[in-house]
Amino acid sequence: MDLCNINEIKSLLARHGFRFSKSMGQNFLIADWVPREIAKAAGAHPDVGVLEIGPGIGCLTRELAGRAGKVVSVELDRSLLPILEETLAGRDNVEIVSGDILKLDIRQMTLKMPWFSGFAACANLPYNITTPAITALIEAQCFFAITVMIQKEVAQRICAQPGTKDYGAFSVFCQYHTAPELLFEVPPDCFIPAPKVTSAVVRMVPRPAPAEVDDPDHFFRVVKAAFALRRKTLLNSLSAGLGGQYTKETLSQAIAACSLPADVRGERLSIPQFAQLSRCLRGPV
Repeated sequence: MDLCNINEIKSLLARHGFRFSKSMGQNFLIADWVPREIAKAAGAHPDVGVLEIGPGIGCLTRELAGRAGKVVSVELDRSLLPILEETLAGRDNVEIVSGDILKLDIRQMTLKMPWFSGFAACANLPYNITTPAITALIEAQCFFAITVMIQKEVAQRICAQPGTKDYGAFSVFCQYHTAPELLFEVPPDCFIPAPKVTSAVVRMVPRPAPAEVDDPDHFFRVVKAAFALRRKTLLNSLSAGLGGQYTKETLSQAIAACSLPADVRGERLSIPQFAQLSRCLRGPV
């Protein structure tokens, strides 16, 4: 069965009485090059175990299973389980887990693949869980690569550089923990039903935490506050976002100590600059 052939997909779904759920953000691929390129980018090979989120009808799952030692795939929609049982029949290295990835222990999922040399995460993520799902995958700290297809706008935010309109707190979070790369775009006509936006595939390779950050909790409080009032200056954003923890005079002095302009906005600061600002606000240890 060709799981990217629109006529075969429609026949499969009709046979199982399946209806698309808007609330789950379900869009199935009908372009066979997409799952092939995603699986290739994911770094799947026989010594690797892959955690997949949202297999849908299994087109990406098949590609991953053909390369990886094992694939553990988490699916929220129980109505897709009998479809996956049919489309993945004979793939002995695939295990389907029924559940919500946001409520499961991700590290525990990898224990289903204990003998592999490494683990990769791969997903065609529903738009409505993109940020929390990526956050959970990064914080699990058990993957050598996280490769996801997401809304293009979110992909651009993840990879955005300081001073650009897409740069924000989520950019800093992703770039603090990983080296992200936008690999390619996927137009709406590659899906059924076609979404209203363009998708993109991003690969994030975990890296050591930046050496200049000595207090991650405080660092991220400063980052979050810096983007709290995006159109305001860094001074005003920090004053509002840090809940009165510091006086405006203290904040102003810290900004000046970092050799930053008084009217600078948070979106201009790089990770090393945020780290320096965090240290200045904490004062001598």
